[in-house]
Amino acid sequence: MNKERLVYEGKAKKIWSTSDENLYISEFKDDLTAFNGVKKSTEEGKGALNNKISTQLFKFLNDKGIPTHFVDMIDDNHMLHKKASVILIEVIVRNIATGSLSRNLGIKDGKELPFTLVEFDYKNDELGDPKLNDQHCLILELVKDESELEYIRYMARKINKLLNEFYAKLGLKLVDFKLEFGRDANDNIILIDELSPDNFRLWDAESGEKMDKDRFREGLGGLKVAYEEVLNRILGENR
Repeated sequence: MNKERLVYEGKAKKIWSTSDENLYISEFKDDLTAFNGVKKSTEEGKGALNNKISTQLFKFLNDKGIPTHFVDMIDDNHMLHKKASVILIEVIVRNIATGSLSRNLGIKDGKELPFTLVEFDYKNDELGDPKLNDQHCLILELVKDESELEYIRYMARKINKLLNEFYAKLGLKLVDFKLEFGRDANDNIILIDELSPDNFRLWDAESGEKMDKDRFREGLGGLKVAYEEVLNRILGENR
């Protein structure tokens, strides 16, 4: 399966059409961005690490009955997946307070939340990805009805439970993460995008060391080493 036409280019990936109208190829880039693209850089090998980590997590979730767009990893930087119409809602799942949640609401950084918090952001770079409530989602016609929002919340919490348990076995805390959903050819809502430390906050359970893109956001360095460690722990668990 070969790339044909560039359909979309985002901050971290290029999406290509293929000879099969129902299949696309994602090309994972080495680009790094933060703060809605204000801070930019590149890290050689980062795209391949994100592709490999995402592949392992999509396979894990598929095996647990979560419907996803994943089909196969083609090579280090390319993933074959189902074509999907993107639902323009970024689903933020939080287990521990940090980042914008702590800044905006004054919740102590590192405080474990009493329950899993699921938030919606509008996937719109020009507007700065503002927060959404259910009524906003319906007014903007991002979903068909309230039942779809409830389904997305349900799936987000189910995925969180599965990945929390998965990462705990690797000695990692799943702090928070971003999910995206889309509609497949049969109009089913499925999990799409990527599942990598670019979109997940992961802390070492013992040391508290950050193993995700916060290393770039905060100028800590060692991003590639951290991503490699995450991948090695995943591969070690799956052997």
